[in-house]
Amino acid sequence: MRPEQFQIHVPECELEDLERRLGNTKLPEDFGNETWCYGTEKTYLQSLLDYWLHDYNWRDHEAKMNRFAHYRVVIDDVPIHFIHHRSGRKNAIPLIMTHGWPWTFWDFQHVIEPLANPAAYGGNVDDAFDIIVPSLPGYAFSSPLRKAGVSAKATADLWHKLMTEVLGYEKYAAHGGDWGGYVTGQIGYKYPDHLIGIHMINAAPLDWNVKGLPGPEEYAPEEAGWCEQTHRYFADHQGYYAQQGTKPQTLAYGLSDSPAGLCAWLLEKRRSWSDCGGDVERRYSKDDLLTSIMLYWVTNTIGTSIRMYYESGNDLWQPPAEMPTDGKFIRVPTGILKLEKDLVHFPRAAVEHQMNVQRWTNHAVGGHFAPFEEPQLVIDELRGFFAPYRAR
Repeated sequence: MRPEQFQIHVPECELEDLERRLGNTKLPEDFGNETWCYGTEKTYLQSLLDYWLHDYNWRDHEAKMNRFAHYRVVIDDVPIHFIHHRSGRKNAIPLIMTHGWPWTFWDFQHVIEPLANPAAYGGNVDDAFDIIVPSLPGYAFSSPLRKAGVSAKATADLWHKLMTEVLGYEKYAAHGGDWGGYVTGQIGYKYPDHLIGIHMINAAPLDWNVKGLPGPEEYAPEEAGWCEQTHRYFADHQGYYAQQGTKPQTLAYGLSDSPAGLCAWLLEKRRSWSDCGGDVERRYSKDDLLTSIMLYWVTNTIGTSIRMYYESGNDLWQPPAEMPTDGKFIRVPTGILKLEKDLVHFPRAAVEHQMNVQRWTNHAVGGHFAPFEEPQLVIDELRGFFAPYRAR
């Protein structure tokens, strides 16, 4: 499992094919949809597609990505891409950072260098991390994935092998959100002897998808509104989850063939899941949106990325045969950053019952894509949470 360094370079013929497809886009009628109540609104989509065709320059963003060291390795027949950005400090904490869907590894672009080189970004020189940012299996350059059964639980095992057997870290830390939060929690549960600590954006009990959603009586008074928001999300925004969790391959054919279709599918999530007040460009420029979409398009990985929902739905977390007397499944130090505009909110008491929570931060600003929406907040949280666990 020897990693090989590489530079990102998409063949010119792929970009020419994309240009042809964008030039031949065929869109449906759209009416009464000014509020996006039916899904992605046509006028904005057309403006983004026009920008993609005439103004967007992939090579510029490719060059920005290549400022970091990229590697590929195959672990258990699964190709894994990762950035490994070393700090150069002896006391640096190795930190693996895991994204979700429809994120990509590039959602961490604004936090990598400040975490590795804090002194250059207003931090303490002793708060450095060695940063490892992998692409989830079947996402972007962790491809082509041709092995079934690679769930979020299975990904935790892959990440542990990446950190210990491939990169040689005896102990490390983990951070993640969305699927990355689930992976991070599973690492903390299964490999506590190798973990310095874990940190998650938002958090849910490991067995929430077995037990179901919490009821209003489970929320504390200061968590007013959390229950309603959580249940509203599952009522109004779960169509994608049902499709991706049951018949992802059927959906993949259309999204892999049409850049406009892929753009509409991913754009709607960026707009509705971020803290943008309905104006997606409050959080993302057109270039930001399109670069994220391009990472799925040029690698032809939208189909394998959405299979994570099917695989994980058929590989649910189950509690151990011998239950801990205090109920804590995750005993390593755990930090949680909860942004009020995120999608779902589980009661703090339910999370703390299962996890050794040492730091919990509520923040009123920011949505589902915290490392991109609020990078400085994530940086400060990670520095603060892991500070007591460093060898000074």
